[in-house]
Amino acid sequence: MLTKDKIERINALSKKSKTEGLTEEEKKEQEALRKEYIEKFRENFKGHLNRIKFVEGLSEEELAEIRKQQN
Repeated sequence: MLTKDKIERINALSKKSKTEGLTEEEKKEQEALRKEYIEKFRENFKGHLNRIKFVEGLSEEELAEIRKQQN
């Protein structure tokens, strides 16, 4: 994930854009930070999906083997 500082900066820019507006430089910074955030989110999400194992239709032996590997 992103660093705490970058997330705080995203939130600060979002709040500022709603209250007083952003300069062109701040808009570019906000867009770059959002893009980086989305990329990191997708990487993490794909990692979670890759660790999912479907156990429906497996035999008891296969399930036991999976449980053994997890421990």
